[in-house]
Amino acid sequence: MNGRICLVTGSTHGIGLATARALAEMGATVLVHGRDGVRARAVARTLGRDTGNRNVRSVRADFAELAQVRRLAQELESGLPRLDVLINNAAVMGAPGARSADGYDLTFAVNHLAPFLLTNLLLGRLRQSAPARIIVVASEAHRRAALDFGDLMNARVPGFLTAYERSKLANLLLVRSLARRLAGSGVSVNALHPGLVASHLFRGLPLPLRLLLLGPGRLAMISTERGARGSVYLASAPGLGGESGGYYRRCRRVAPSAEAESDADAERLWLESARLTGLTA
Repeated sequence: MNGRICLVTGSTHGIGLATARALAEMGATVLVHGRDGVRARAVARTLGRDTGNRNVRSVRADFAELAQVRRLAQELESGLPRLDVLINNAAVMGAPGARSADGYDLTFAVNHLAPFLLTNLLLGRLRQSAPARIIVVASEAHRRAALDFGDLMNARVPGFLTAYERSKLANLLLVRSLARRLAGSGVSVNALHPGLVASHLFRGLPLPLRLLLLGPGRLAMISTERGARGSVYLASAPGLGGESGGYYRRCRRVAPSAEAESDADAERLWLESARLTGLTA
């Protein structure tokens, strides 16, 4: 990965942090992203010191506000000579009724609309850097989901999990749409399931659920380092440059749910996401 520039979103904690560390150890120039600029800078300094890699720096943007996503993309466009790998890792499991700064469902906004917008705004730099790779951290949770285009903001969804499951299905539909649009460009896009990881994702859950997951449930969870393996594999494996539109589990390509393979839903979601983010479809 020497000489390659990698942006890992949501990399101040959990899987993203482990991914950033692994790529830094491999010699990549790593951009550590977080919504808290102070923490992102501290993490970048620590990773640089621990790995001996002087090319680790931080960037900041709160993905719950699309204006900040646009600002970050503009800064990267003007400040980077190239972008070889974009790893869309940042995610939340927002409480029911939680809203983004733009008034959207928080889970849908952070997990889908923000990476949709950021990726589209960085496509020019990625195309110029080809061969380049886009990686989306999805989840096996998508298999329990079906999109409701009449309720993308999850107003009629109870609890935490359904909104999260839908956002992970949206991630896979984004990959499907992008793979078609990027065919022949030298930019590949793939998604992965990292596994059930003991991570920062569960911080917003009610206390009883947190205690269950991070208590007895922790026995079924894997480490963040193991959870990061899929992202690192898709970012660095030499033989994957031409592979695009895939979904990977344990570093092997597998079939997603039937809903995730719907071209009609993928295109409809693309157009609706473009409308919601103010992006020309």
